[in-house]
Amino acid sequence: MSTIELEQITKRFGTLTAVDGVDLHVGAGEVMCLLGPSGCGKTTTLRIVAGLESPTEGSVMIGGRRVNELSPSARDIAMVFQFYALYPSLTVRDNLAFPLRAERLAASDVNARVNQVADTLDLRSVLDRLPGHIAEGEKQRVAVGRAIVRDPSCFLFDEPLSRLDVELRQQMRGKIKEVLNDLSKATVIVTHDQLEALTMADRIAVMRDGRIEQIATPHEIFARPANLFVAGFIGTPQMNLLEADIIELDDEKARLSIDDQELLLSLPEPLINTPQLEKLTLGIRPRAFELVSEPSPTTLSADVDLIEPMGSETLVHLVEGGRDIRVVVDGDMAVNAGTRLAFRPRLHQYHLFSNDGRRLLS
Repeated sequence: MSTIELEQITKRFGTLTAVDGVDLHVGAGEVMCLLGPSGCGKTTTLRIVAGLESPTEGSVMIGGRRVNELSPSARDIAMVFQFYALYPSLTVRDNLAFPLRAERLAASDVNARVNQVADTLDLRSVLDRLPGHIAEGEKQRVAVGRAIVRDPSCFLFDEPLSRLDVELRQQMRGKIKEVLNDLSKATVIVTHDQLEALTMADRIAVMRDGRIEQIATPHEIFARPANLFVAGFIGTPQMNLLEADIIELDDEKARLSIDDQELLLSLPEPLINTPQLEKLTLGIRPRAFELVSEPSPTTLSADVDLIEPMGSETLVHLVEGGRDIRVVVDGDMAVNAGTRLAFRPRLHQYHLFSNDGRRLLS
């Protein structure tokens, strides 16, 4: 069975702990994205699965078998690197055929598999060209094709789209997702691009400082971030995180003080594990605000500082008490710098976090 399991994986380089007690299960046919900022440990984790790094502690299981002591070639995996690692003196056809010839397959079988992969990835027209004579997007498809041509037990992708321009990234996201859906193999993709993770993954593992902060579906990661780090990392434009003092709190409403303004919120559900709570952080995505004509107990007010047109939408930067608050409005809405606006979060489209960063609403 094509599965990947990590059990309490830790990797230390001297005094630096790059990966710290990571547990992860990737099921057969599942695409798992390791997402996080540079230096969070995601690539080291991938290299441990591949056998390119040895864990200091913990177990790596592939297909239910412990593989810690096995070499990369004995793990039956295929890896696509950030840099395509194509053989420059071999044609596209020979690059695709290379891993099959290394397994000493019959020439007829090699040709059949190469042609099948070429059809899947739209590479027929460049099979007889050298890598230096094809486009970047085609090079990426060759790298993917070389990985899938020999039917390994699982796939590993390290920043597979980082060298492509915006248009090619969009095309390749769809192509790779289409290919992986047909393979039913456990797949791990490392990326720092949240759009890649949100569009390609079945589940996302958000990492920080060598630890996994949250594992969930793309929708749950976006809609119900487990803590302040995930809330601030996922979403473009970035979520507003407003520190607030609690004036009144019960199971139905919260009255908060934010920068000397009061805000009354209706709670969608009772707060959990909140004894003697005095402060919290209110998280509101820029698209979860609405502008109103007059201030009220359910609104905040701030001055327009900067306007960023984004086509059908406009990102408005508001300033109050030295704090930048981001609000997205319709592109045809007239907003002028220097004016003061009243705005409020849409009903139940906000998040509450405790002082230690944990999500308060279940």
